[in-house]
Amino acid sequence: MKILKRFVKIVFALVGLLIIAVLIIIGVDSQKTSYLKIDNLSDGNVDTYLITHANVIPMTNDTVLKDQMVYIKDGVIQDVAANIAIEGVDVIDAENSYLMPGLIDMHVHVWDRYELGLYLSNGVTAVRNVWGMPMHLRIKEDVNSNEIVSPLFFTSGPKLTGPEFIGDDNLNLTTPEEAKDKVVSYKERGYDFIKTYYGLTPDIFEAVLEQTKVSNVDIVAHPSQKVPYSYHFDPQIKSIEHTEEFIQQPLNYTLDTVKLKEVIDLYAGAKYSAHCPTLVVYHNIYQMLIDDNILESKALEYINPLIRKEDSKAQFDRWHNSKLEDASVTERIKDQHEFHLYIIKKLHEANVKIICGTDAGIGVTAPGFSIHKELEFYKEAGLSNYEVLKTATVNAAQTHSIMHNMGTIEGGKVANFILVDRNPLSDLSTLQHPSTVFIMGRKLDRSTLDSFEAKAKNRKNMIASGIRYAENLIIEK
Repeated sequence: MKILKRFVKIVFALVGLLIIAVLIIIGVDSQKTSYLKIDNLSDGNVDTYLITHANVIPMTNDTVLKDQMVYIKDGVIQDVAANIAIEGVDVIDAENSYLMPGLIDMHVHVWDRYELGLYLSNGVTAVRNVWGMPMHLRIKEDVNSNEIVSPLFFTSGPKLTGPEFIGDDNLNLTTPEEAKDKVVSYKERGYDFIKTYYGLTPDIFEAVLEQTKVSNVDIVAHPSQKVPYSYHFDPQIKSIEHTEEFIQQPLNYTLDTVKLKEVIDLYAGAKYSAHCPTLVVYHNIYQMLIDDNILESKALEYINPLIRKEDSKAQFDRWHNSKLEDASVTERIKDQHEFHLYIIKKLHEANVKIICGTDAGIGVTAPGFSIHKELEFYKEAGLSNYEVLKTATVNAAQTHSIMHNMGTIEGGKVANFILVDRNPLSDLSTLQHPSTVFIMGRKLDRSTLDSFEAKAKNRKNMIASGIRYAENLIIEK
């Protein structure tokens, strides 16, 4: 008995030490991102002022309003006009730079708070995280309570899959009743959306649709191969993700323009459905195939170290081995990417709403930086600069009712802006380095944004990231 008691004491002592170690690691990592706290920012609590001499791109139409004033009070746009008489507020001279709504990335995977600064430094003032975990609810709470400066943060719950699609990154549903319970649970916990994924069978899929309607929560759909692609055109599904899924599902791995037209017609007939392309993440497969040193590239320096070690390397190894087994794979991936551009062109011609998303945070797709390449692809597909900008501003904001207060510069909208040197309606590249970003009315100058990038570069938080991921496995499974 004495031996048993001693053993139990040792076990409890070890568990206690483990808990203390975990708390220390998480605490240290949290302290390292304290630069995002509002109280640690210069003028972090200033959200009322008058912007003068701004060339405003309102995104309500394809125009530039020359030499305008914009009055912001408590982080909300009050007025936009050539002359605004207001006293007793700070004045910011835009010096004839171009002021436009901040960018919105509608498909990201956030792994730590360093990435929030990376999005801001690239002019992204709102993100839709689509692989929800408990840590994302804490981020959302801190953003909404004005504890930290961050893009406005919206998140789905965990990825819902069917019984066969096993993986520690999925929540496997086995019955319609379980599916309904999860929808209710995620809404109650504070997740903004439901994320459907591979493997959802018709009965489970229909249960999710039914319960989301009752619970009044939107769905973000990664198409399930267990149901026809047409199942995804439902009023509860606000966006269908990944252009590559056209090829992998309804086109059955062919670049068939006849079958494509049938899918385009489905989109055109469902005005409530937007499409989120994520072209850049697929194009990065091609980059992995042609660049054997991509894991040492500059972009990888900004990816979470746990993802870099596990996911980035695993994806590179997969495609490198595929190339060794079949040299033609490189050309096939390139051809499919070019067909993706054709799909975007046809969707646009059919007046389908396209919303910008990058799938950043996985593989070799860096948070923040990748949105500029994504927008370039839409331009290459035939959209005008204004139409490209709509995908990351007004179109994105119209997708969910909880995002309707952003996306344009007009009275009543939240003051999420970017200030750039050149007119993005004629030069999209100016978006890559905004001189100033305004988030909820708070002004972040370029030196502050550069410091966010420096803090995130080659960060050392692999163990802390692993602990947060493990928390998800324990709570959600």
